[in-house]
Amino acid sequence: MNKQEFLEKLKNGLCGLPSQDIDERLSFYSEMIDDRVEEGLTEEDAVAELGNIEEITSQILNDIPLTKIIKDKMKKKIDLPIWVIVLIIIGSPIWASILGSLLSAVISIYISFWVCIISLWAVTIALGASTFALLVCGIITIIKGNVLSGIVMLSVACIASGLSIFFDYGCKWASKGIVLLTKKIGLWIKKLFIKREDA
Repeated sequence: MNKQEFLEKLKNGLCGLPSQDIDERLSFYSEMIDDRVEEGLTEEDAVAELGNIEEITSQILNDIPLTKIIKDKMKKKIDLPIWVIVLIIIGSPIWASILGSLLSAVISIYISFWVCIISLWAVTIALGASTFALLVCGIITIIKGNVLSGIVMLSVACIASGLSIFFDYGCKWASKGIVLLTKKIGLWIKKLFIKREDA
């Protein structure tokens, strides 16, 4: 793919974003390709080094704040027929309550995920604290002469330590997953606000 084809595909992929952002990105990538051509690469090689066009557009979408996209959409004049406006107003008690319920349900589910992760982290911290407490108590119990009880406490401390490590890996994995899910939801919401035009 040459420079012109790349820039055309990039422009189509960014269609719906504020025009200023599109122009900035196009000039940035145009300069980047020109710099690499000056270094001795062909246009096709310079474009190939930039990477996948879908990944580039997704990264650009991630970088642009949702508020900026919404403000840009609000500035544009919306021409709706009178009958559509009347239907929107008359139907607002129904669609607004349904939309509010759906939004509340989605937010509740999302918060539930975070509550589960916070609970897992609390269990992990409790197991770590229990390990330390059981080690100290086990050593003190052995010193006081109650060897069997001390050994039991040290054994339970080892089990708690193992569980703590196991839960730690699970919590890190779950936390990364929910952060990734949050990014994907944010990108999906941005795409809802971006009107895709047919090239």
